[in-house]
Amino acid sequence: MTQSQPAVKVGAHVLLDKHLGELEDKRVGLVMNPTARVGGSHMLDTLLARDINVTALFAPEHGFRGDVGAGETIEDGIDQSTGLPVFSLYGKTRTPSPEMLKKVDILLFDIQDVGARFYTYNATLGNIIEAAAAQDIPVWILDRPNPAGDIISGWMIQNKHRSFVGKYPIPMVHGMTLGELAKMMVGEQWIENAGQATVRVIPMEGWNRSMKWPETGLTWIPPSPNLPSFYHAYVYLGTVLFEGTTMSEGRGTNDPFLRIGSPETKLTTSHIAKLRRQFSGVNIERRSFTPKAIPGKASNPKFEGERCHGIAIRVTNPDAFNPVVLGAELLSTLRDATPEASLNDYMPKLSGIDNSLLQEQLKKELYLKNWEETAQEFKEQRRQYLLYE
Repeated sequence: MTQSQPAVKVGAHVLLDKHLGELEDKRVGLVMNPTARVGGSHMLDTLLARDINVTALFAPEHGFRGDVGAGETIEDGIDQSTGLPVFSLYGKTRTPSPEMLKKVDILLFDIQDVGARFYTYNATLGNIIEAAAAQDIPVWILDRPNPAGDIISGWMIQNKHRSFVGKYPIPMVHGMTLGELAKMMVGEQWIENAGQATVRVIPMEGWNRSMKWPETGLTWIPPSPNLPSFYHAYVYLGTVLFEGTTMSEGRGTNDPFLRIGSPETKLTTSHIAKLRRQFSGVNIERRSFTPKAIPGKASNPKFEGERCHGIAIRVTNPDAFNPVVLGAELLSTLRDATPEASLNDYMPKLSGIDNSLLQEQLKKELYLKNWEETAQEFKEQRRQYLLYE
């Protein structure tokens, strides 16, 4: 299989092939980042080359061009290559204002997701739909794969822990595409103005739920600076939990979310042996590393300049393990090896539950039963919104 002939044709490609004429005489706004590519070209450039009247650009977390680090404020500005206005959706406001939408007749949303509740693009999508509905502006979602396939795993979020990194009542990992999730947001009325929303999904061709990213034949373009490969993004679904601790999740290294540890961590041979017995499809080794500031990726990483001790993770077969279970077991093991480590106030936003409950479930190994029950309930709830077999 060559890159020019991927197994999957993404929604943006289908738009260009079949629906471009429907954008004639429309003022088009784009909610995109660097992942909005077809055949190596960014959709902004392709649409302009096809004489589509693009009038406004909207930047999610990490920016329209994807050069802003996680959590860093994005300012309004001008896209240097086109001169078009760029409105920030990750700065003073995270919802388009009526003024931002004044010169827009239709919005195209095209962003590669990773399939996690705490990955902010789904919250941005919901905000876009809410704001557009209030102005009677249709939103088209140009659908892309869920890289992890149909994994549903992790805790359901408690209402008191809702935030921009956990806005909707879905498990940590939901097994849906953003197009499907948009339909669910509207159908379940999770968003304001749901009854007024006009949402159209341009579905992919050739994708099915069992596919993980390597099977799609598509080129991986990092959806954020710290997920440089599919394998980083896959393991991130579980090791993101370390952002909710005083240990390093590997930001400030070449392998964020695949390097975990701290200066105080003291892993034993038995710790590593236990993890290796539990998981196939992934190599886990003891490794030391020193986080450093990396512009655009990690401006102030934990333990900057300090030698950390912990683990290195290498994926050999993503079909052989659940990355969220891996993250939970790594958390349990590394906390045992790091008595000084603690959970912080960010953890409930990631996990969706109180820290005391999380610790109890990990200690008594109750979380797997909880996750299985959550997955079954959510699978039934989402059924009517699925677009792919």
